[in-house]
Amino acid sequence: MNIELKENTLTPEEFIRLRVDAGFMEVPYAQAEKALENGLFTVSAYHEEKLIGMGRLVGDGSMYWYIQDVAVLPEYQRKGIGSAIVERLISHAQGSLTVPWASIGLTARKGKEPFYEKLGFENIYQVKNGAETVAFLRYENLTLEIYENGAASER
Repeated sequence: MNIELKENTLTPEEFIRLRVDAGFMEVPYAQAEKALENGLFTVSAYHEEKLIGMGRLVGDGSMYWYIQDVAVLPEYQRKGIGSAIVERLISHAQGSLTVPWASIGLTARKGKEPFYEKLGFENIYQVKNGAETVAFLRYENLTLEIYENGAASER
């Protein structure tokens, strides 16, 4: 299957439609528009010009990054698309580091914890949210080694 990943092209209309089609709550257009404007980075997955998946990075763009709205249409799940989206989001955060330490966090739906754990996230605690357990996970491998001349490289 030929999947194309695009960066920072997600429109509010696409965002809303994919959320609904993937089983997430619908959000008003103005809220979707503002969320995309204030986000740091988006990745959209396409199959034959059809939007089939997405993910966003939000946060301060320096120390704290949060992965939000990872969604893949049900008929395209378990094909590596979600993993490719999350890995591209992580790669973007790593490529943007200018400080010696940073982390990526996310909130996973109940039952999705193993998906994120296989991508290097750690379940740091769980809380009850209504009838659903929500896991908060953190990716800890975002560090830079700072050298005397001011150059930085990933460790």
